[in-house]
Amino acid sequence: MLSTVGHDDMRIRLHRKMHSDRSGAPTKRWLFVGLSGLALSFAASSCSAESTIAPSIVPEPVEGPLAFPGAVGHGAGSVGGRGGRIFVVDSLADSGDGTLRSCLEASGPRVCVFQVSGTIRFTERPPVIRNPYLTIAGQTAPGGGITLAHSGGAVGMTPLLIKNTHDVIVRHIRVRLDRTGAFREAEDAFTIENSDNVILDHVSGSWARDEIVNGHGENDRITISWSIFAEGIPRHDKCALLGGDPDGPQRVSFIGNLCAHNGDRNPDVNFEPGSCVEVLNNLLYNAQSQFAEVWESYGGSPVSIVGNVMRAGRNTGRQAVGIDLERIGSTGRARIFHWDNLFEGRFRDHSQVLEEVAVPAPPCPLTIRPMPASETAAAVMAEAGAFPRDAFDQRIVSEVRDRTGRIVRYPGTIPTAAAGEPYGDEDRDGMDDEWERVMGGEPETFQPWDDADADGVSNMDAFLDAMHRRVMGQ
Repeated sequence: MLSTVGHDDMRIRLHRKMHSDRSGAPTKRWLFVGLSGLALSFAASSCSAESTIAPSIVPEPVEGPLAFPGAVGHGAGSVGGRGGRIFVVDSLADSGDGTLRSCLEASGPRVCVFQVSGTIRFTERPPVIRNPYLTIAGQTAPGGGITLAHSGGAVGMTPLLIKNTHDVIVRHIRVRLDRTGAFREAEDAFTIENSDNVILDHVSGSWARDEIVNGHGENDRITISWSIFAEGIPRHDKCALLGGDPDGPQRVSFIGNLCAHNGDRNPDVNFEPGSCVEVLNNLLYNAQSQFAEVWESYGGSPVSIVGNVMRAGRNTGRQAVGIDLERIGSTGRARIFHWDNLFEGRFRDHSQVLEEVAVPAPPCPLTIRPMPASETAAAVMAEAGAFPRDAFDQRIVSEVRDRTGRIVRYPGTIPTAAAGEPYGDEDRDGMDDEWERVMGGEPETFQPWDDADADGVSNMDAFLDAMHRRVMGQ
């Protein structure tokens, strides 16, 4: 069992500090701040770990401005909607003025902020994010935040689909598929298809009948971070398919996520040689047959699997595998760097053939220096998912901590979100008037992309970070 003390200290944060080079241009350096106040203990008979002799890992963070403070992974440089129009979402309707659809389907750089909380249920076919340069800032919603769903039947398709585009950032949004669509294979919670420079950060998904999160086609520079993906619906209960039908090498990061109560693909890795795939510091709970899977269908995936916790639950059989190498349809050898992963419970750590493709160092540089696996579980349980957490995510985290719960066969009910009071925004620039006053701005003047406090960060970028920290209780 895992016990913790000092709840307020249970934080793993990657902080960005701004410095200036000799030309005066801002540059960024990373500081790693460890977990404090933590006591961990596991039953020796049910927990095993890989070698603790640390190999040399020299991370190479993404160059250039970050999408937001703390952005990690290969997609960390996504531009999102920076510099663009501000769409104020003040309606939970499917379509029309003031709706999320109007922002998602618009063209040009844009930021979606929210003056409403609750469930947006698409009664028509869900919108497809096709136009680049978009930020969906769920952290701006009042009360209990924003959940996306569909009305089932013929319109029961993936509620958040990013397709044939680039530079998209999604934060603090939930997708809960409480109604059954007509086509299982089109019913993911999140799909990223043929897209580049995309971040899903602090999102939550549940009850998908295909993958909860799905990467498909010619993607590149993708980050999926600090999110909760739980209770996929059998018989295709899958957490994450990081790449399907790839067309060329891809760079993909899966960092700090919680997968719970999914049969397998926790996550699934299947890429071409030359790709850079990293699965770092995730908490993977109650897989039925497999936790992480690595395939060789496209010539052999290069992947680093580091600092993860794979924890058995009620549905985890003794023949389940922690890191499974799949040789079906192999067209080339994988290259797998696995180190400092914890295997908690009575299942096989890895498939027998894994060591045939194991390599002594990451196949390509990691974008961060992973935290020790001994710190992963507490960090993920404290930080992952859309905030403020709804009753579903609170239950999932409790079940992971207490090693309870099980794979479900049917969707549940979307928790009711507290309404909350939206912040004042006289000039409709998307920012809180009171926050603008404190920062030296002018609430009556539209100036989201100015820099009121002359710190080198735009007003809107600073505000979105402040709202993220607010919902996280930081």
